[in-house]
Amino acid sequence: MPVNFQILGSSSLGNCALLKTAGSKILIDAGFSGKRIQIMLEAIGESLDQINAVFLTHEHSDHSQGIRGLSSRPDLPIFANRDTADAVQAKLTKRPNWQVFETGTTFHLRDLEIRSFALPHDACDPVGFVFRWGDAASAPRQSLAWVTDLGYVPAHVQEQMRSVETLVIEANYDEDLLEKDTKRPWSIKQRIRGRHGHLSNDAAFEALNNMNGSSLIKNVYLAHLSKDCNSLECVTQRFADLKAHKNFAIHVVDPVAL
Repeated sequence: MPVNFQILGSSSLGNCALLKTAGSKILIDAGFSGKRIQIMLEAIGESLDQINAVFLTHEHSDHSQGIRGLSSRPDLPIFANRDTADAVQAKLTKRPNWQVFETGTTFHLRDLEIRSFALPHDACDPVGFVFRWGDAASAPRQSLAWVTDLGYVPAHVQEQMRSVETLVIEANYDEDLLEKDTKRPWSIKQRIRGRHGHLSNDAAFEALNNMNGSSLIKNVYLAHLSKDCNSLECVTQRFADLKAHKNFAIHVVDPVAL
């Protein structure tokens, strides 16, 4: 992974990443307990005390459960839109340092420019993020998009994906493994497959294949794999041809190893 970006954990059980720039250290989602996030950070030589902000994509527990523990740091800004902040706050006793933004707007934190955009998912108001940083006058700006938890890829999301160097996109499930899964009832399988559910390996493949070379992407991280309905082997095999014919590198985030 690039030295300024590290996925601490990503699967259907929890999601959290660290983005470091010259002037900022932020977490993208907080889908593990505050204690576990602290342990994850310490394992890579970082500290929760050094984190400047947290950005939440939506209220589901595999993206937000750590806010309870992180709220013990009253100075730590938690960026979320109003519906997400209200949904998370309803489960808390303490009030975190909410920094509320409107979906679709661009705003700034320290040396970061942040663009939020709507995603089709069964949450209150789920978003993806594009982060940009660096001084364009002295060096090329860098950019990263975080696009997980969506049932399909609308045109406006495709455009955000094209515009960044580093893309995190989910490859949540393999169609055959989901169909054969005995833990999930038919209704849950339909929810996962729906237009407000999750991206399958095939859907993520098509979204990337449709770039047709017209993008700035250099690195793709396939994340948010289901531990039951996907595997490292399934994703690696599905994307083998794409890896051979595109100009970007593909990295699969193993849900078991994290």
